[in-house]
Amino acid sequence: MLAEKHITASCTISNNIVSKDGIIEFEKPGADLSAFLLSAYQHFQLNYPKFYKMDNLSKLGWIASEILLRDSFEKDNYQPEEAGVVLANANSSLDNDLKYFNTIKDIPSPSVFVYTLPNIVIGEICIRNHFKGEHAFFIQESFDADFIEKQVSYLLDHDILQACICGWVDVLERDYKAVLFLVEKRKNKNSVLFSAENMNKRIP
Repeated sequence: MLAEKHITASCTISNNIVSKDGIIEFEKPGADLSAFLLSAYQHFQLNYPKFYKMDNLSKLGWIASEILLRDSFEKDNYQPEEAGVVLANANSSLDNDLKYFNTIKDIPSPSVFVYTLPNIVIGEICIRNHFKGEHAFFIQESFDADFIEKQVSYLLDHDILQACICGWVDVLERDYKAVLFLVEKRKNKNSVLFSAENMNKRIP
């Protein structure tokens, strides 16, 4: 049976701007990606020492998920197995793969190697939030809202999940973008129906 599904929060990070539900919450013009992500981490007073070990893809997705869930997600409403993550990007983990390749010329770095899979960002989000539900990472040329809608709808319609973070997290050198949506069967005062059209409206 088809369930009514809602986007209960969204977060975008691009062009050195962090927005929550379409409202700018932080910006730092001119900073490179690493400096910008660190500044955002400090600005939002996040406290997670493992952050400093992450690659840029994981940092970007992790910060976006923190802002997405903040003041929007009632974790106690769900069992760990009822919350999951479905993400996509165009460049897989290539940004970090190139950094690892450069370490091979001298001494290969295990700390860099551990992030040479794109789904590691999902792992970081799930570990932080104790999510144990279904998750998937897809490689696409560009954000395909119709595809993501079908994947997430299947999981919620069949009661495999009750809540899902979905969207786009991509990094390659200076180019980056994160657009995440929190999808639930519950409504809130800011929610809109979960659809490809409504996701596309929030893509910068």
